[in-house]
Amino acid sequence: MTTFSFDRELRFGDCDPSGIAYFPSYLNILNGVVEEFWAEIGFPWPELITVRKIGTPTVHLTCDFSRPSMFGDRLTFGLRIARVGGSSLHLEHVVSGANGMRWRARQVVAATSLLDHHAIPWPDDIRAALMAHVSEGEGAEATPA
Repeated sequence: MTTFSFDRELRFGDCDPSGIAYFPSYLNILNGVVEEFWAEIGFPWPELITVRKIGTPTVHLTCDFSRPSMFGDRLTFGLRIARVGGSSLHLEHVVSGANGMRWRARQVVAATSLLDHHAIPWPDDIRAALMAHVSEGEGAEATPA
């Protein structure tokens, strides 16, 4: 199983006035983790967006929060590819700190054309890179999605 791991300290601006992580900030951080993931597999967003005109919007997201994180906590964002569809990508995230899991999320992103904002199949080179990192026991969906 390929799991990508990104560490990030919880900053002052990520927290509410009590010093606890503010959940919309978590989602902003998660978006940055996904951006790092694309660069890690060889497709940085500046290339995808400005050169290839491919977008990767989130089309579904669920989150479960287990325990609070506080200002200054060092968090590890684990990301794994669960499934690659025709135009979809299913990601699983686990966010942990020194005392265990803080929250987890399941996210589905879609390949879209930035010219007409419609779903497109993953280009062959991107699909190959994604499939090379799909978690064991998982794979491509039977039907494009």
